[in-house]
Amino acid sequence: MRWRHFIILQVIILLVVAGLVYKHQDKAKLIKTPPVELAKWYKPENKRQVWLHNMFKLRREMQAVEFYAQQQDAEHMQMWTKQLAEHYLKIADMVPAWQKKLTINTMEDLKFASEQQDFSSVLIKHKALQQSCDSCHDDYQAITALTYRTPDFSNIQITPELSFVDHMDTLTRQVNQIKISAQDGNKSLALSSLAGLNDEMITLGETCVDCHKKDRKPYPSEVMKQTLNSLKTSLESGTAKQQGRDLGTLAVLACARCHGTHRIAYGAKKHLAKDVSFSDLIKH
Repeated sequence: MRWRHFIILQVIILLVVAGLVYKHQDKAKLIKTPPVELAKWYKPENKRQVWLHNMFKLRREMQAVEFYAQQQDAEHMQMWTKQLAEHYLKIADMVPAWQKKLTINTMEDLKFASEQQDFSSVLIKHKALQQSCDSCHDDYQAITALTYRTPDFSNIQITPELSFVDHMDTLTRQVNQIKISAQDGNKSLALSSLAGLNDEMITLGETCVDCHKKDRKPYPSEVMKQTLNSLKTSLESGTAKQQGRDLGTLAVLACARCHGTHRIAYGAKKHLAKDVSFSDLIKH
């Protein structure tokens, strides 16, 4: 009788938990995060993007094996299969936690079929191996890219007293102050805010080149400078429509284009890196 009560209690608890999860499914998403040891194969812990290059090799080798199997070119098929097996097994060497995710038997079958010049079997095993790769990519590819290939702006300092994040907030406030002051007819404050924005954009540009070393593009660019000058003229003597057009153009050129690349990815990365407390879990 006691065991029956115990089992009934467990079932009730499971049903309650399942009900709570279902009720809050629109408020929380489950994701799989990669093992922490993966970090040592990415910059900055590693001088090179070792993991990434191994993935590129695998993708190229998978394509080559399929191509030469379809062409029934045994010599090249066997050469590329050997390379594929080498780099496929390297995954477990780099990240032992992912050993169990590898379909070693499929890889061995593919090698054997290649050695036997059994082209049809090679294509069958190749398809099975591709499905295994795709399954892992579905779980981890996007999350890994966000974790290890997205810049981290939290530790960047404009000056010893001013962080990058605080500086970006200053720029946002200056853009909005220009709009507010112009709309309310406060020309002097709008112009002084524009001058401050111009100076802070130059300061930001000096920081951007620290990362953009190979493709150094001046910030503010010549087009941005022209737009700043046009906005200054419209604030001094132009119409509200001209002011709005120039400010909107500047916001796209100087803010939105960079934010589209960096801000969205950085925001997602912050959420991934954030430690979730027990109280946070309870709230969900």
